[in-house]
Amino acid sequence: MGRAAEHENAAGVQPALVIGGPTASGKTGLAISLAQRLGGDVINGDAFQLYAGLPVLTAQPSAAQRGLVPHHLFGETPLNTSVDASSYARLAKERIRLCWKLGRPPILVGGSGLYLRTVLRGLPQGLPSPDLDLRARLEARPLRDLCAELAALDPEAARKVDVQNPRRVIRALEVCLLTGKAFSSFRAPPMAGAPLAGIWLALPRDTLHERIALRAAGLFAEGVAAEVQAALPLLGPTARQVIGLEQVASVLAGKNSEQAATLKIVEATRQYARRQETWFRKETVLAPTASEAALEEALRIAEQRADKMYAGNGGLSETTAPN
Repeated sequence: MGRAAEHENAAGVQPALVIGGPTASGKTGLAISLAQRLGGDVINGDAFQLYAGLPVLTAQPSAAQRGLVPHHLFGETPLNTSVDASSYARLAKERIRLCWKLGRPPILVGGSGLYLRTVLRGLPQGLPSPDLDLRARLEARPLRDLCAELAALDPEAARKVDVQNPRRVIRALEVCLLTGKAFSSFRAPPMAGAPLAGIWLALPRDTLHERIALRAAGLFAEGVAAEVQAALPLLGPTARQVIGLEQVASVLAGKNSEQAATLKIVEATRQYARRQETWFRKETVLAPTASEAALEEALRIAEQRADKMYAGNGGLSETTAPN
């Protein structure tokens, strides 16, 4: 019985490696290459790639890519299901345990920094469970009003939370209203001085912008309009926030041309990528890495983690996990 799955901290069982980074930075290809080298599986760490029905818009791995190594949590969640960091972490840890049990190192990859952090660190202690009735009322209000109320109740959270992300604002406000305490008073377990858990892909801004534009340029040719048309009646509050959904829907409604919508998708995606980069720069357990050095750096960190997780059990791909 290998010791890898005995590696537990406040967040629970840990992945062999984490690959983060902004959208269109090359995470998918890197994760597949790593899984091939390590004999591992790829586990999704992107909030929107969880959903079934939007593989083109959310840039999920293709069928050919999935055929190269096992993939988990891509396109498995119904569009009407709401997912938050806590529920995602439960799903991810189930798959991480399964991978270790099968002797296949789990590689966690995605651009949703909060989801990755929750797997690595756990959530702050004492947070209340979601209140569906309260959430429904908050979701019906304009984001501007929610931000104003959050600023009044918890100025620190209003400064730190991504106020362009309704899910983040609603959760912070929900905690304030349910507990009578500031959301910012709940702290996750610290990771200061913790060893590296992986890397995040730090690309030059111009390079990243080019990749984003190239991806957006192919969306309509790849069938995104039909995909969104089928998905629209099924969308829940989380899936409704997928980047580009609003712009494609405007084409379907005859309010925009494909060209105009593509330009708006590019701009929205670039803004999202900037927010992702800001998040990852604060993650001390993920090393910023240039794409050309990413494979070797990730392999080096994986070996370091393997040495700490289990001494003397051989390479990661030879590891089996306990029950």
